Amino acid sequence: MRKASVGDRGGRLTAVRRLCAGLAFVVAGMAVPGSGLPGPTPAAAAERTRLVAYTALEVEQLDPMRRAIEAALPEVEIAWLRASTGIITDRLLAERDAPQADLLLGIAATSLLQFEAAGLLDPYRPAGVEALRPFFRDPSPPYSWTGMDAYLGVICFNVEVAARHRITRPSFWRDLLGPALKGRIVMPNPAASGTGYMLVAAWLQTLGEEAGWAFMDALHENVSAYLPSGSAPCQETASGRHAVGLSLDMRAAAEKAAGAPIDIVVPVDGTGWEAEGFAVVAGRPHQALARRVADWAASREANALYARSFAIVAYPGVSSPGPLYPPHAEARMIRNDLDWMARNRTRILAEWNRRYGAKVRER
Repeated sequence: MRKASVGDRGGRLTAVRRLCAGLAFVVAGMAVPGSGLPGPTPAAAAERTRLVAYTALEVEQLDPMRRAIEAALPEVEIAWLRASTGIITDRLLAERDAPQADLLLGIAATSLLQFEAAGLLDPYRPAGVEALRPFFRDPSPPYSWTGMDAYLGVICFNVEVAARHRITRPSFWRDLLGPALKGRIVMPNPAASGTGYMLVAAWLQTLGEEAGWAFMDALHENVSAYLPSGSAPCQETASGRHAVGLSLDMRAAAEKAAGAPIDIVVPVDGTGWEAEGFAVVAGRPHQALARRVADWAASREANALYARSFAIVAYPGVSSPGPLYPPHAEARMIRNDLDWMARNRTRILAEWNRRYGAKVRER
């Protein structure tokens, strides 16, 4: 994996209100405005400081992460605001005049690059960051974000559905274009899902833009729906509703470990990938405390927690993929340009929506 060469105030507030519909608040003992959750006791409020953390991590990762942070920093209470990558990205950009997040944890590097360009990140280099693999460190001064993990695109292939319909196991991306798969594929909506955007950006980079859009035109004929998260296509395929779900590696491994009748296919012609990372949001009142959380997030202890969910993490020697994880996955990751992905996101998503938006499924 190479080092990556890595968009009127009233209108922004209106955009924030629209985006709130897609957000989930996950808070332990704290109230978040608009969440409808009860607040802390006066004693708890006096002892702890709430930090709002925007995240696109999977729901099952949130409580272990919160507990680990609060154990390391007892004066902190983490209030998660979770949504898919695209929703989080659009929300923070819409809030640029008055950010509401103190921390970003588990956010796509391409989104962090957009926030960095917009001046939304605190230029902070966490303690101990030199121990991390170089790829996971912000390559451009001022240092503003740090990587946690990387995930990649895979094909979840339901062998039982395939057997019933005499569908051959794919090996290359082009194998998804055959007539036997018409209406039997689901993939993430790239406007909502970082995994979806990762897949689209990878096809455009590896095939070239003209051939990449032609490939997606043909794929669109076989797609039943574009779903709102990166995990949903594999989950639906694992349940037998589809033959093929385009998803991320660790969701596929989790579904297979739970007994789903799926093969995990990493296409021979290479697959897209994305890094997730963390950063401190600039201009917030508890910035010093948020920086201490960032120090923890760069630690070996934190990376050991990430490694429970991801095969590729920032701290060397911590990862231990399970036996169901494809052994050749990292070798098939493409030469990805995260900076290109960040700079071209708005343009690519507009064109994607024009061509394929009619099949987007909101839930």
